[in-house]
Amino acid sequence: MISIYLKEIRSFFSSLIGYLVIGVFLLFIGLFMWVFTETSVLDYRYASMDSLFSIAPLILLLIIPAVTMRSFAEEKQKGTLELLFTKPIEDWQIIFAKFLAGLTLVLIALLPTIIYYVSIYQLGFPKGNIDGGAVFGSYLGLIFLSIVFLSISIFASSLTQNQISSFILGAFLCFIFYLGFSYASSLPIFFGTTDHIVEKIGMEYHYQSISRGKIEYRDLFYFISLAGFFYWLTLVSLSKRKWA
Repeated sequence: MISIYLKEIRSFFSSLIGYLVIGVFLLFIGLFMWVFTETSVLDYRYASMDSLFSIAPLILLLIIPAVTMRSFAEEKQKGTLELLFTKPIEDWQIIFAKFLAGLTLVLIALLPTIIYYVSIYQLGFPKGNIDGGAVFGSYLGLIFLSIVFLSISIFASSLTQNQISSFILGAFLCFIFYLGFSYASSLPIFFGTTDHIVEKIGMEYHYQSISRGKIEYRDLFYFISLAGFFYWLTLVSLSKRKWA
């Protein structure tokens, strides 16, 4: 499993993929936080990282499917997936190694944003006038969002050997589970009756809940369960290919 994990990490950084993902993520976050007047912290005149935590999920929603679209689609395309099955390793270990490699890349991309927190901490009046609990909760929420996005995107990659199709399907499913249910809850058929229940099915509701700094077990359980569900679907998808 470790060898597959290291192979995935090397594939990220032996080409432009890893550097491009990290660079694009930090560029967009930096522009929204410090340059664009509508979201700039400098124009807020309030020590907050809300602009980062509102735009980051949307960027990750596109970047993570782009990173993981090669996971199994490329293996199928090159005919190397069968070689993985012949190794003395379980299917769940193969999936977990690829998942862990993707999560490592996401964490590396998030790590430099701590500089923004330090900057805002220093710029606050008085110094340190920033809600540390909300910042911690938002970072935790981003990590759990990334875990689910990775599980969804790897599942999408396991369904096809076309990387573009994998990216489109992964991004679509991530969008549906992050924002789709929030939009659906405002439809006339749900509004005023079951809108709150429909909204809770989506990730945005639970992400916003954690971002307030109040970490509840039900929110963590939701993310873990959803990630586990798509992890299981990936196992089923790979098992069907082996049976075939």
